[in-house]
Amino acid sequence: MYAEPGIIRKIIEGTGDTWAVVGLSANEQRAAYRVAEVLQGHGKRIVPVHPRAETVHGERGYATLADIPFPVDVVDVFVRSELAGAVADEAVAIGAKAVWFQLGVIDEDAYDRTRDAGLLMIMDRCPAIEIPRLG
Repeated sequence: MYAEPGIIRKIIEGTGDTWAVVGLSANEQRAAYRVAEVLQGHGKRIVPVHPRAETVHGERGYATLADIPFPVDVVDVFVRSELAGAVADEAVAIGAKAVWFQLGVIDEDAYDRTRDAGLLMIMDRCPAIEIPRLG
């Protein structure tokens, strides 16, 4: 319902190659770490966004989306659902083209607000699962 196949393909293949990964830290046990690795393998530049602003996968981290000094195409969100809406609003504010809420991250109001603002939006899906499905 919140992941139309055409939108998934458009975000992965046509929205741009700079993906801010919110919640990404250097903890190799976290899903965000592995998904960021898959995104890099698919040619995406990942930008870690985490309060500790750690360098991950060779990319400098930032504490917030607003701290990133260059354009971001997609904001990939690995935070709890109750925090995700604020991240989506920040993505709109920085001029991102798309927002992607990871598996289990659901906020229907944020989904509607983000789409109403003109951004592409996916919710409750994982690009590391969707990329191989695209062929």
